[in-house]
Amino acid sequence: MENNLSRRRDILGLVAFITGCLLVSGIGGIITATSVGSWYLSIEKPPFNPPNWVFAPVWTTIYVFMAVAGWRVWRKGHDARRHRALIAFGVQLGLNLTWSLLFFGLQRIDLAMVEISMLLVAIVTTTMLFGKIDRLAGALFVPYVLWVSFATLLNGSLWVLNAP
Repeated sequence: MENNLSRRRDILGLVAFITGCLLVSGIGGIITATSVGSWYLSIEKPPFNPPNWVFAPVWTTIYVFMAVAGWRVWRKGHDARRHRALIAFGVQLGLNLTWSLLFFGLQRIDLAMVEISMLLVAIVTTTMLFGKIDRLAGALFVPYVLWVSFATLLNGSLWVLNAP
C-alpha cells in the first residue's frame, strides 16, 4: 500500500513539474508572439542568429529537461539543501519568463540583456545545486546553461546592433 502511495505521489509530482514548466513556456510563448512576427523581424540581427523555427523545439526540450530535473530533486528527501535547490529552480523559472516579457513584450533589448545575465547566473547556480543532490538532475540542466549562454551572446549582439 505504501509503495502505491509513493508511486502515485511521484507520478503526480512529475506531472506537476512538467505542467508548471510548460505553463511558463506557454506564457512566454504568448508574450513572444506579440512581437516575433513584427518588431523582431524588423530589427538587425547578427549572422549567427538562428532561424525562428529553431527556438520552439529547443525551448520545449529544455523545459521538459528542466521539469524532470526539478522533479528528481523534489523526490530527494526534505532537507535544507533540497529546499535551497528548489528555491533556485523557482527563481530561474521566474527570471526565464521575465526575459520574454522584457525582450518581446516590452521590446527592451537593453533591460533584457541585464536580466538574461542574472538568469544565466541563476541557471548555473541551480545546475550546481541540483548536481550535488542528483547527478542526472544537474546534467539535465547543462543544455539549458549552454543555450542561455548562447542566448546571452545573441541578446548582447542584438543590443549592440540595434542601439539607438
